Amino acid sequence: MEKSIGILVQGGTLGSSGSATAMPSKLSLVALAIFISVTQVVIEASSWWSLGMNNPVQMSEVYIIGAQPLCSQLAGLSQGQKKLCHLYQDHMQYIGEGAKTGIKECQYQFRHRRWNCSTVDNTSVFGRVMQIGSRETAFTYAVSAAGVVNAMSRACREGELSTCGCSRAARPKDLPRDWLWGGCGDNIDYGYRFAKEFVDARERERIHSKGSYESARTLMNLHNNEAGRRTVFNLADVACKCHGVSGSCSLKTCWLQLADFRKVGDALKEKYDSAAAMKLNSRGKLVQVNSRFNTPTTQDLVYIDPSPDYCVRNESTGSLGTQGRLCNKTSEGMDGCELMCCGRGYDQFKTVQTERCHCKFHWCCYVKCKKCTEIVDQFVCK
Repeated sequence: MEKSIGILVQGGTLGSSGSATAMPSKLSLVALAIFISVTQVVIEASSWWSLGMNNPVQMSEVYIIGAQPLCSQLAGLSQGQKKLCHLYQDHMQYIGEGAKTGIKECQYQFRHRRWNCSTVDNTSVFGRVMQIGSRETAFTYAVSAAGVVNAMSRACREGELSTCGCSRAARPKDLPRDWLWGGCGDNIDYGYRFAKEFVDARERERIHSKGSYESARTLMNLHNNEAGRRTVFNLADVACKCHGVSGSCSLKTCWLQLADFRKVGDALKEKYDSAAAMKLNSRGKLVQVNSRFNTPTTQDLVYIDPSPDYCVRNESTGSLGTQGRLCNKTSEGMDGCELMCCGRGYDQFKTVQTERCHCKFHWCCYVKCKKCTEIVDQFVCK
């Protein structure tokens, strides 16, 4: 796409110099400049995260012989990611599942915050807000990278991919000698390696001048991608199953198993709360703004920009604001009306809620419930 922009600019130049009398108007030059700047923003904003949205990667018909090649239909991939797509087409469905898992977890973790991980209707997924190197951006990169490790590791175990299978992790040293190490564990080693190759490809193929803001963002993104992957890796644990007559558990078979992804999200949310502010030093490396704090590890999140004001809608920063958001009148936390509405106040309205109630178990074997309705008060930010 960058080449096509260059051709467009050259074409305009040739057109203006081909005739001594044909001079481009100021209006056409301004329009051209606006087009180029808008196109560049789209290039920067486009992301592989879009694979987690409504995307051809999740449609079975793209695998039909003779159909349009899968990789050409996927928006948001960098050149390196497209190459990996061509080589590992059967992996792309699970890249999409990992992105979707990360997006959903982000929205769960921030459901009571002013910025609630809202998605927008384009291939950037989260909009302009991701162009700011904030702690929210740090969390988003980490949780989406973690989602890919999670999805790929599980796909290997389930035999969905041609290049991997069950985990080959070594037997833990502290496992009792009479327990068997086997079964089919989640292949976290493969999931980690492929996620690193694919997710980091976009950052590694970008070339920025040393000491520039863009180089700092690249280092920040790579660090947070790694933090997300390591969180999945480190939270994986041994799972066991009992064998024996009448459940005597005289024998156990054990294997390596991924942690529930909610646990990964919770861990990354804690890292978000303690994320480290960073800056570039003279050698082009990220260092802490406040050197009195401990140096962040590879599992910590880092950021380089302060968070924008999420209280009000702002097209330039991508903030959607909190107007119209539901809030909790009795809460003193971030979901409370005072904090959520940023002091603007709130409106109250009544709504009818229907839910199952008075459920009874009937032999055999079903549960029968009644439907109960109640009128509840709800509060939305002005």
